[in-house]
Amino acid sequence: MTHLVGGISSAGRALPEIDGRPLLIEKAAGPWLWDRDGQRYIDTALGFGATLLGHNPPEVLDALRQTQEKMLMPAYSHGLEEEAATLLSSFTEELDQVIFVNSGSEAVHLAARAARAATGRHKVVKFAAGYDGWFDSVAFGNAGTPDAAMSQPARPEKEGMLLLRYNDFTDVDRLFADHGDIAALIVEPVMANAGCIEPAPGYLQYLADSAHRHGALVILDEVLMGFRLHAGLTGHLLGIDADFATVGKAIGSGTVVAALLGKSAYMSVFERGLATRAGTYSGNPPVCAAVIATLTTLKNRDYRQLLRQGDGLRQKIIDGCRARGTALCSTGYGSVFTFWRSNVPPLDYRQAAATADKAWSLKLHFALRRRGILVMPFAFGRFYLSFSHDEAVLETLAAACIESISELSE
Repeated sequence: MTHLVGGISSAGRALPEIDGRPLLIEKAAGPWLWDRDGQRYIDTALGFGATLLGHNPPEVLDALRQTQEKMLMPAYSHGLEEEAATLLSSFTEELDQVIFVNSGSEAVHLAARAARAATGRHKVVKFAAGYDGWFDSVAFGNAGTPDAAMSQPARPEKEGMLLLRYNDFTDVDRLFADHGDIAALIVEPVMANAGCIEPAPGYLQYLADSAHRHGALVILDEVLMGFRLHAGLTGHLLGIDADFATVGKAIGSGTVVAALLGKSAYMSVFERGLATRAGTYSGNPPVCAAVIATLTTLKNRDYRQLLRQGDGLRQKIIDGCRARGTALCSTGYGSVFTFWRSNVPPLDYRQAAATADKAWSLKLHFALRRRGILVMPFAFGRFYLSFSHDEAVLETLAAACIESISELSE
């Protein structure tokens, strides 16, 4: 009998056994993971995007050690919290007010609460098939669920949460024509958990402009995409005027941290007592030290080179597979992307759901794992790259992917 439910605390981290043995990780460094038997793997999950610098970056570990020796969790304020907030807001333009929390799910929940308090409205909108956390209402309509397909005439709704079709301009118009009490739209600039579906030209700006014209606020959910394409928010890079943003993962190098950012006019609802915020561990000293060390390092990293390397890797794998008669394409960007068993990449969730092949994704996971590569075994899984994935690692990864994908087509 095991006492840990399902053998793991977060269901999304579970991997299938091979030869009756579960995978248990004992060590991590850079692009590598080692299991309890000493087997080394190239990692492409990277804490679901949390370790953009690679596993256990020395500069972040040093900051953590120094802070832990001084204090772990005082009940009172400390200087590192304001220092981390100041540094984070320097990357996020007019979203210059910060509240630290412990997870992306908390940050999204807090953003929705703030938007409701600021507007006096109740309803919030998210993308069908989008992932914005695991709390009850926002977990509605995740990829793979019946609601995500939006196949019925009526717009799906649960506990004040409405669903919107991603990349569908007409559905934006229908949404606001039918609902005049929308507090906010939660906007993932890229539909990462539905297979890295990219925004159509002009779509995100159209969505944000429509929201503001109808008195709704815009919440950028950047827990996954924040700091992935440049040192800042992907939504800002794509031209979105947002009122709030949620970040996490990449800002803390794998430590337990996320944050809500917002314009001062709307974040003031917390200081005015119109919305509640709390959390014993929110903004604790070690994670603030990790945020400071991570963001200071990311400021000086070459994002263009990382994206070029990632795009080059994707194209090399696609070309290698097609040369062997195997259809393959990709969606996403150089630091986070998804492969599809097709010659035509999906443009929306409907196409992605039709293209996704659960059995193929699982077989690919096994084939790569036996070659020393760890990838997500899910149909909408993603490949992440970090600044620690050097040319030698990428060459090994490319060769293993070409061999494995081609092997599955034989």
